Amino acid sequence: MSDASKPAGKATAGRSKRTESGKAGSLELGTDKLYFKIGEVAEIVDVAAHVLRYWESEFSLIKPQKSRSQQRVYRRKDVENLLRIKHLLYARKFTIAGARQELRGGTSKIERAPVAGLYLARRSLADVREQIDQLAAVVRAEPEPADLAADPAQFVRDQASLGDGATTPEQQLLKRPNRRPAQDPSS
Repeated sequence: MSDASKPAGKATAGRSKRTESGKAGSLELGTDKLYFKIGEVAEIVDVAAHVLRYWESEFSLIKPQKSRSQQRVYRRKDVENLLRIKHLLYARKFTIAGARQELRGGTSKIERAPVAGLYLARRSLADVREQIDQLAAVVRAEPEPADLAADPAQFVRDQASLGDGATTPEQQLLKRPNRRPAQDPSS
């Protein structure tokens, strides 16, 4: 592909975005997970799982590890490379061989395809639901307003007991025992 056919400014914008984040090559996925299962990666990259397995066979830089149960486990770097491959194949219309050749030249200068919006929306929704659950737990733990009925005399008694021991005439009156409820005259 010649330089004239490349969109102007795209590669530069991608590079500056990575350096602005402070860590070259960092990928914002809405989670701090280091490893992803094939279904999660398929959702992030927005391709089917069989496509990921095919790309794995065609591109040597995609080497997922295997878990104890022999499931594929992709690192963040693998996800970045898969997004680059998707960009080359789908946006720039490279063939598999052309994309492989382009990737041999260095992956840092190749843009990544954007992370699937549906994946980011689901991550955001999960975060919001978690916050709602936390807030609901706090609200459930709060005492009922009826339990908070104030007794001003009790408050003053409590304050007096915390004081220096000197009492005023008003405080002496407050130390009297509580009145009994009025008795019904008919009894």
